[in-house]
Amino acid sequence: MTPTSPHNPAPSLWRALGLLILLSVGGLLLSVGVGPDIGLDFGSMGSDPAALQIVQDIRLPRGLGAWLAGALLGLSGALAQAVFRNPLADPYLLGSASGAALGVAWSLVAWSTLSAAAGGVLTWGGISIKLGMTGAAFLGALGAVLLTVALAHGVQHTLRLLLAGVVVGVVLGALSSLLMLIKPEALLRMQSFMWGSTTYLDWSDCGLMALVWVVCLSLAVCLGRPLDALNLGQDAAQSLGVPVSRVRAACVVLLSLATATAVAQTGLIAFVGLAAPHMVKRWLPVASRPWLVLSAGMGGVLLLLADVLSRALIAPQELPVGIMTAVLGGGYLLWLMRRPASLG
Repeated sequence: MTPTSPHNPAPSLWRALGLLILLSVGGLLLSVGVGPDIGLDFGSMGSDPAALQIVQDIRLPRGLGAWLAGALLGLSGALAQAVFRNPLADPYLLGSASGAALGVAWSLVAWSTLSAAAGGVLTWGGISIKLGMTGAAFLGALGAVLLTVALAHGVQHTLRLLLAGVVVGVVLGALSSLLMLIKPEALLRMQSFMWGSTTYLDWSDCGLMALVWVVCLSLAVCLGRPLDALNLGQDAAQSLGVPVSRVRAACVVLLSLATATAVAQTGLIAFVGLAAPHMVKRWLPVASRPWLVLSAGMGGVLLLLADVLSRALIAPQELPVGIMTAVLGGGYLLWLMRRPASLG
């Protein structure tokens, strides 16, 4: 598609929105139809309670949850790139990924310790361990971002904020590895989180992610004009009366909430938050408001299609969706490296 001028983007913008909607619906239909061969017959689904339950309780929430997680990561990636004014920024730059991993590692070690104290009566399954891991990942991600902001003495200096995020990520990652050395029996479940997974998403997870996505996207769209001004540079934005520090702080809060919510439900999904906003900007250069909306939609499509591929490539076995997005995202970056101007 030929890039449209930013001064008159409306026709191409609507076409882009329509295409993303079609891809989302098509990907959701594929997600419902892809899975282990269990004799699922869509034509007789109404008379087959087992097939209907599989679609309603397993495949449909998994597909919708994958789209919502990708949309959260796409939105948070766009906000990160707007804050740092760098097309290669991603949602994990502020340490949220390492914080979530540390939270999950701590919850697994705590559960293992409690199980040992109870004589092995407690098991690794059930809703309690899932809720514990989800809550720990969410709190860990938010705590890591707050620590990054505190070390950077606020959000006024993006370079200091970036360096603080790198330091926090390294330190918290090392602590996670230390916990896994202490309790190696928790390593297998920790690997599932690190690789990313949509297997256990249910309707409650979808409801939570949908609520956070609507709130974050609505507030982010309200920041569209200040972000357009900030894109001209800090001095230019201040001369236009934009409260730069407050806009950056709001963006950091929104991207942290969106990232923490997605990571808590699906684990660490690589490259979606980086690639989605970058692809939209290369495809259709528009102002910040439509860019944020399109980035969220693109993130949802990317993760949904990656989830379908992860189930279809070596069916009936599955590849971790985080590995699939890493391979696809790495290939995308290698393609960009052949055109150095694209990375600027």
